[in-house]
Parts: sequence; structure tokens; C-alpha cells
Amino acid sequence: MIRELAEKSRSCRGYAPTEVKKETLETLVDCARLCPSGGNLQALRFKLCCDEKTCGEVLQATRWGAALPERHLPDPGKGARAYIVICLDTAAAAEATPAMYCDAGIAAQTICLAAAEKGLSSLMIMNFRRDGIEQALAIDKRYRPLLVLALGVSAEKTVIEVRGEGMPAYWRDENDVHHVPKWPLEKVII
Repeated sequence: MIRELAEKSRSCRGYAPTEVKKETLETLVDCARLCPSGGNLQALRFKLCCDEKTCGEVLQATRWGAALPERHLPDPGKGARAYIVICLDTAAAAEATPAMYCDAGIAAQTICLAAAEKGLSSLMIMNFRRDGIEQALAIDKRYRPLLVLALGVSAEKTVIEVRGEGMPAYWRDENDVHHVPKWPLEKVII
């Protein structure tokens, strides 16, 4: 079952206009709070957003699809319908150490897999303006945004390809199908 969720959990850069409820976001964060944490410090906090106006403001503070700069993704009207911002509680940990970023990645992946189980797609975003995120979500200075998760029902088709040498990170074909190359198993086991 986890393999099927991993296959479904593709980075999505185009969402349908389907509401995502706050209760759903809370359920996803509940999964993440159970994740392992370096030293069991548990210094991550989560800011939730699912109202249209604020989601639009968050979108303006993010950059999607860096490997497709000519596209300016998401396309108009296809922004995420919800966001979860993973933050560091600086009262629990003064600075973001590599372990904190690992914790954020573990929490993000758990949220993305739990979202896939609920039929939602996601996108992990590290390309964002921290001040823009803090302002859009009225995040207290005590909390430092580390990673932004976009969530919603996918409005795009994604295909996993076998990766070969020299292939781009990902691409869109003439039918706007998103192709994601992944190395075959024998290539990643050393």
C-alpha cells in the first residue's frame, strides 16, 4: 500500500477548484506530529490555510516549477486550495540545523502520503519569500517557515518515466501531461 501512495504522491502544479477543509489539514498534521524527531525535540509547528484569499497571497510568495521557467506555474485558476507551512519554533530550537530540515522533510513526506491516501495531491515548496509567507499567514516571528506544502485535488495528469542519462528533471508534453523521470531500482542501489 505504501508503494502505491508513493506513486500517487507526485508533485502537483495544477489544482482543481475543489475545497479542502481545515479538518482535513488538521488530520494530515496529526499524522506528521507522530513522526520521529531528532532528539525528540519536536520543534516543528504547522500553519494551516484553506481560505481562497489567503491561499492567493501565499501563492504570490512562492515559486513553482523552476525546471519549467517559461510556464510560470501554476496556470491561472489552478493554484492550490490549501497550504500547510512547516515552521521551526525558535523557542524550542534557536536555529534551523540540518536535523531540523530532516525533521521538516520527514513531516512533509508524511503529510504528502497521507494526503494521497485521501485523494489529494501536493507540492513541497522551498522556493518562497519568507517575509511574504509570514505576512500572508500572520505568522508570529517566533516561528520560522522552513517549507510550504501546497495541497488540493489534482487538475493535471502525471506520468512516471524511466530516467536515463541527460534527461531533464521533468517536462510537459504537447498535451500538457507532466512527465517525471525516475532512476530504475538497479541504478539507485549501490
